[in-house]
Amino acid sequence: MLIHPMPDPIALQLGPVAIHWYGLMYVLAFALFITLGRVRIKQPHIAAQRWRKEDLDDMLFYGMLGVIIGGRMGEVLFYEPVKYFSDPIEILKVWHGGMSFHGGFLGVLVAMALWARKSGRNLLDVYDFIAPLVPLGYAAGRLGNFINAELPGRVVTDQSLPWAMLWPNNAYPLHPNPVFLEGLRHPSPIYQLLIDGLLVFVILWLFSRKERPRLAVGAMYTLLYGCARFFTEYFRTPDWETTVLGMPITSGQVLSLPMIVGAAAMLVWAYKVKQKGRAPI
Repeated sequence: MLIHPMPDPIALQLGPVAIHWYGLMYVLAFALFITLGRVRIKQPHIAAQRWRKEDLDDMLFYGMLGVIIGGRMGEVLFYEPVKYFSDPIEILKVWHGGMSFHGGFLGVLVAMALWARKSGRNLLDVYDFIAPLVPLGYAAGRLGNFINAELPGRVVTDQSLPWAMLWPNNAYPLHPNPVFLEGLRHPSPIYQLLIDGLLVFVILWLFSRKERPRLAVGAMYTLLYGCARFFTEYFRTPDWETTVLGMPITSGQVLSLPMIVGAAAMLVWAYKVKQKGRAPI
């Protein structure tokens, strides 16, 4: 049995300014985007498209806005609308945590569409370029969730599971006598860090090292993430849950299903277009 380490969510206090670990994870995510992007632009098939370091810097600015605005609004609209609309100021307090990946995903798609239009790049090429740069940033975000004691897992059925964890009620992360949620639980943010983040990154990075049909890399990321998230949701306490055809399905799975179906269709389409020799979009 493990006990959540309950670290101080504030990494550094500079007078009245508090720097939170959760915020630092976003800084890490953006740094990983730039670092991996500079490796990616050196790959022969990417270099042939004349990507530049300046493109990375420019896209990062747009991407940051997409992640923060889309992620926060996704959390507000998809998960806790009653909470946030009853106290709208809380929407601005992103350092408290609460960012929806699916909202951030949509926000980045919109941001990249705006950047592609400004730069004269093909939008599908932009999606293919950035897709392998995303999973490690996602993993950093899940580490931030773990530090904040957010997203607790479900109670384990096998109490002897070596990594089963006592999870604090995150209203009391620094209380001298912390209050724990009932039962030993799966450390679900760590599962999502490893599976939705690191595993998806490794598979996608290997896939994207070779030239692929236009849209194939972006579609592959969407498919991999959707499938990984659908699986790891089984170990996470759902924000809400419903029943479809007699089977329980969580909020995260509901939001991941369109990703899986849409990405599979796009992947098939991308390879069919290539085989038929049609001009790419």
